[in-house]
Amino acid sequence: MARRRKGDPVDGWLVVDKPAGMGSTDIVGKVRWALNAQKAGHAGTLDPDATGVLAIALGEATKTVPFVTDADKCYRFRVVWGARTTTDDASGTVTEMSDARPDADAVEAALDRFRGDIMQVPPQVSAVKVEGERAYDLAREGVEMELAARPLHVSRLEVVASDADGVELEMVCGKGGYVRAIARDLGDALGCLGHVGWLRRVWSGPFRAEEGVSVETIEAEARTPALLARLLPLETGLAELPELPVSEAAAARLRNGNPGEVLSGAEHGATCWAARDGRAVAIGTYRAGALHPFKVFRS
Repeated sequence: MARRRKGDPVDGWLVVDKPAGMGSTDIVGKVRWALNAQKAGHAGTLDPDATGVLAIALGEATKTVPFVTDADKCYRFRVVWGARTTTDDASGTVTEMSDARPDADAVEAALDRFRGDIMQVPPQVSAVKVEGERAYDLAREGVEMELAARPLHVSRLEVVASDADGVELEMVCGKGGYVRAIARDLGDALGCLGHVGWLRRVWSGPFRAEEGVSVETIEAEARTPALLARLLPLETGLAELPELPVSEAAAARLRNGNPGEVLSGAEHGATCWAARDGRAVAIGTYRAGALHPFKVFRS
């Protein structure tokens, strides 16, 4: 006999403006409790000291998480000159210091090597897996690791403000970007050392910080219709994919895991989502006038 899940079948997205001092999983747990939801997850971890967009998927919306995780994200952050830390941000222990300070022209010239397609070594304290264990767990045990460089596309990296002791930057990048690694490597490139002083995620895929709900609001509206009313539809997480309308007959086929004919086309082999009256039916691969589903939504 199947075990009944605790909670309600809540579907949709809640955008949280995460405060500093809370972990991403703590926010997920609070949202799940506040909505009495059966299932919840987030679309991209933020460091405990970071603030900004943390998009929480609930119920059927969790099936769309990979498409938000893969989308571009925008970060605003301050790089503090003069010190290297164990975590590449202000929460770590200072391991090396420098009195050197770059001028504005030197900073601008150095930024160019961090734009476009780059290779980036993740911070020691990161979620990267090393022989089955998270790097941050090994780092806390004092293990020093040689992490492999990973590709990252940075479509924009610009100076917002600067002073003698640091620079405020805004970056738009693809999946897998570590702001702390940018700060570390920029400080090394300029010969002055550097780490992240503060960090805010301004937007992530279709989600914006100005749409975010505070933790205080979540607590105040917990278990009420007011918080439920703040949910965005699960389809919000599919904004980066082509939408293909389908007939009711095709929708029924797709819900059963079978290919269904679509009413408009897309590029052959493209990942798309089928919609019936604006509601997501399935996600799949478009081939020869039909969608071949690999994820199906509860009707």
